[in-house]
Amino acid sequence: MKRTVAVLIISLSVGMFALAMAQQKKAPNFVLKTGDGKTYELVQSKGKVVIVNFWATWCGPCRKEIPDFIEFYKKYKDQGVEIVGVSLDKDGWEKVNPFVKQNNINYPVVLDNGTVAATFGKIQFIPTTFIIDPNGNIVDEHTGVMTKAMLEAKIKPLLKKGV
Repeated sequence: MKRTVAVLIISLSVGMFALAMAQQKKAPNFVLKTGDGKTYELVQSKGKVVIVNFWATWCGPCRKEIPDFIEFYKKYKDQGVEIVGVSLDKDGWEKVNPFVKQNNINYPVVLDNGTVAATFGKIQFIPTTFIIDPNGNIVDEHTGVMTKAMLEAKIKPLLKKGV
């Protein structure tokens, strides 16, 4: 009886792992310019844990989480973590660049060209944050403010596993 239960538990665990692996979605690549004219291509961050944050300068919750993103990036950028902020501002760099400078944002910020958000799926609210493992799979999606503690809780296991 104990052996049957153990086999059943192992079988269920393997099945759940296989299902989780099958449900993983590859992060769509994008190539966009940063405010200083450099090209940012998501695929160049393969091998790192990547946080893709959709936000806008006019979004209160977005503005609230940015200081935590800045602190988080200072702490983890040398440990294989990348953050890219994808601005959904319709007014373009005219609004975004001063905001980035004023807030001392230390991670790459790009401006959505009208297609990137859609390739990640239906983003209904911002901020929306995707976490991508080193293999390029989206492993988490979060709508709403992300704190430094929340980011650490989601990222540390990915860094330890070396996925």
